[in-house]
Amino acid sequence: MKRRLAGLLLEKSYIDGEVVLTSGKTSDYYFDCKQTALHPEGAYLLGNLFLDMLPADIAGVGGMTLGADPLVTAVSVVSQTRGRPLPGFIVRKSPKGHGTNQYLEGMANFRPGDRVALLEDVVTTGGTLVKVIDRVTDAGLEVVGVYCVLDREEGGREALAGRGFGLNAIFTRRELLAAGSGPREAG
Repeated sequence: MKRRLAGLLLEKSYIDGEVVLTSGKTSDYYFDCKQTALHPEGAYLLGNLFLDMLPADIAGVGGMTLGADPLVTAVSVVSQTRGRPLPGFIVRKSPKGHGTNQYLEGMANFRPGDRVALLEDVVTTGGTLVKVIDRVTDAGLEVVGVYCVLDREEGGREALAGRGFGLNAIFTRRELLAAGSGPREAG
């Protein structure tokens, strides 16, 4: 599954060329995970691989919109099919502005103190995840793990460690390129 996912990510999500990232840094490649996460096979593979990585004692998964939306959905759907149902939640970039005026959507599926894992597509500096951790904690949930598709290895792991969290990545850039260079299945 991991090798097939690497092939899809390289085909659909990995683009060589200079870009400016959300963090403001310049990079020699762009990684648009949504292209793979919104593909049926990509979502299936991501859901399964993340589910295999997650602690057994969590109550659900969540992450910051928009990058984590398809990841959270994939894990939630796959978890149901595998007999380990995990609801999801989405963290807004700003409060809704009406109704409940909250940052988190999906909270009807959780109780205060529930242990949850955060999902992210790409981690560069970890700045977004630090905000997400604060918002999720403020909403009454306990963040017990942070998981991503790609760790760019540009300070995010260290920023999270400074907050007491490890970063669990399906791939680093080097691992992705290495895994994707092997024989690929047709598809």
